[in-house]
Amino acid sequence: MTSLDVDPYLIDAAGERLGRLGLHPHFVTADATEHAPGTYDRIVSTVGLPAGPGLRPVLAALAPGGRIAMTLERTCLIVTGWKHANGDVVGRVEHDMAGFMLARSGNDYPPELTDLFAHARTADGDEISTGRYPVVDVANSWELRSMLEVAVPGVELSFEEIHGLTRTALLVHPDGSWARACADWIAPPEVHQSGPRKLWNVLERIRNRLGLVRSIMCEAR
Repeated sequence: MTSLDVDPYLIDAAGERLGRLGLHPHFVTADATEHAPGTYDRIVSTVGLPAGPGLRPVLAALAPGGRIAMTLERTCLIVTGWKHANGDVVGRVEHDMAGFMLARSGNDYPPELTDLFAHARTADGDEISTGRYPVVDVANSWELRSMLEVAVPGVELSFEEIHGLTRTALLVHPDGSWARACADWIAPPEVHQSGPRKLWNVLERIRNRLGLVRSIMCEAR
């Protein structure tokens, strides 16, 4: 058994504590989002791994015929997969939900997009429109948050509600994209957006799909 972490202090602390229990797994200090040394028949991740290219090093370390169980960062999705002889990893999203802290890269977590959040709070943006759906706290709407992370990995969120009435949601992305939606209670929001991706448009497409799925399920019943 091998245990991997990016932080050498945590590796040393885990080794000492497990040693007192008579357990001595092999420890590796490495950034699994850049390189996971070795080949393994089973991989279980207790940090949320990034969707997209950041997942490739871990999948590369999975042996043909091997299995992986993990969560994707910023989602509630538990994903299990199997690696075929040709290198493809296929699997499914499990019925249960779980979430872990984000996988660290380098000496610390990625810096927060503080400056972009500040800009998004007041800027007009390249596009101003009226949203279709009420403003929602995406971070606490797990299905919506999970689908947004799969569609646009790396989106960070902010939500404010003033006096239980005025709601403002901010979405920002490391590529410079941002969106701000503001409205009173459940009124259609005024939406400001800018950058290479229109993040609120992505969110509304996801809400369309989720609403359609729920409608189909209700009709089936």
